[in-house]
Order: sequence, then structure tokens, then C-alpha cells
Amino acid sequence: MVIDPETIAGLFGVAVVAGAVDAIAGGGGLMTLPALLLAGLDPVSAIATNKLQGTAGSTSATIAFARRGLIRWKEAGPAALAAGIASVAGALCVSLLPRPVLDAMVPLLLIGIALYFATAKRMSSEDATARIGPGLFALTLAPAVGFYDGVFGPGAGSFYMIGFVTLLGLGVVRATSHTKLSNAASNIGSLALFTLQGVVVWPVGLAMAAGAFIGAQAGSALAVRLGARLIRPLLVVIACAMALRLLSNPENPLRQAVAGLFG
Repeated sequence: MVIDPETIAGLFGVAVVAGAVDAIAGGGGLMTLPALLLAGLDPVSAIATNKLQGTAGSTSATIAFARRGLIRWKEAGPAALAAGIASVAGALCVSLLPRPVLDAMVPLLLIGIALYFATAKRMSSEDATARIGPGLFALTLAPAVGFYDGVFGPGAGSFYMIGFVTLLGLGVVRATSHTKLSNAASNIGSLALFTLQGVVVWPVGLAMAAGAFIGAQAGSALAVRLGARLIRPLLVVIACAMALRLLSNPENPLRQAVAGLFG
């Protein structure tokens, strides 16, 4: 497909802002995916192209956090590897899983995450005692979220984040750093499959990837500088925004169930 330079320039700008937000609290796809659909891409190409810019943004943020020594590779590496492998499996199983169940459950999970981060007493940049070890985390939650990211995607960063904070006891800045590494791995896994299927619109994706890379550098710097003061409220806002975005679809089964309940 042919997209004019002005549209590509606009998508680049959207990706810069989305990359910054995504590096701090996730949810950048809330901006980029609708922008791609408005630009005229079909849903499959939009999702695949969005994975390209998402990969660039999460990789950029990972590099920025790693340079500041915020990633403990021995515990973050296995989790990221498991997430990447599981995301490929998830992308392969898209047609086999009950999508209505995901459509109904994910908004509820996101609202739960927002409530947790809004009300949790301990929310700082300091690490706490872990509830499980890194090995068990890499065998359980990391591949589960990676699989979900390959199947569906919205909120994957929030799900990684709450796992790193509640199960591994990481402070919010380090948890954000580890989340970006796992995000990058699961994005790369599903992007590889979309590339093989030939559904990525490369001129648009590469322009947005450049924007996301730049934006993620700025966002990661803000996250490190402001820590929990910035990450905590933004996580709450992003999780609620994603839940509302999913529920805004008239075909969402949860919305239909509530509408039917109230006549």
C-alpha cells in the first residue's frame, strides 16, 4: 500500500509520544494502533506494524535502563527468554483461543492492576523481599504474559510490572526496567512471526520505529529521574485508559453483559 509522506510524518510524531509513555508505564499502543488504523491499514497489518514500532521502543528503553545499571541480567534474562518463546507460541495459537473470554477478562484485570497501584502502601524505588525466586518466575508468570502478548497484547506491560513488583519484590524503577526487557522479548517473538507472514508495512513501521526509539530514550530518563512519583500515577492512568478503550468497543462481551443486565 502507498501512504503519503505527511501521514508517515504524523505517525512518526505519534510514535515519539507513545514511545515515551510506554517506556514509563506501558500502554503506548493505545495511541499507535488507532493511529495506524486511521491511516488506512487493515487490522492485521496495523497490529503487525505496531509490533515493529513497539519492538523499537521497548528495545530502546531496555538499552537506556541497562546503561544505568538497572537490569539484573541473571534474573531478568531467563524471564525475557521465556516471554519471547511464549509470545511466538501465542501468535501461532491466535485462532485456537476463545477471543471473547480475553475481551471480557482483560479490562477487569487492568482495573484490578490500577486499584493495586493506586492503593498499595509500599510503592518506592527500593527493592523488597521476593515472594518467589527468579527461576520460578521465568517458568510461570513470564511465559504466561508472553503468551498473552502474542495472542492479544493490551496490558502486557502492566501484567509484567505487577509480577516484578509483587512476586520478585522489585522497586518500581527496576521493575520498569525488567518489564521493558520482557516486553522487548515478547515483541520480537511475535514480530518475527508477522515478518514471516509478510504483513508488516515496512515504510510506516520503520518511520514509527525511529520515533518510538527516540521517545523511549526520553521516557526512560524521566522514569529514572522521577521514580515512583511518576511511574505510579501513570500506571494507574494507563491501566484505566486501556480498560476503557477495550470496553468502548460495542462488541465487547463484558460490555454487552452489563448492558443486558441493566436492560
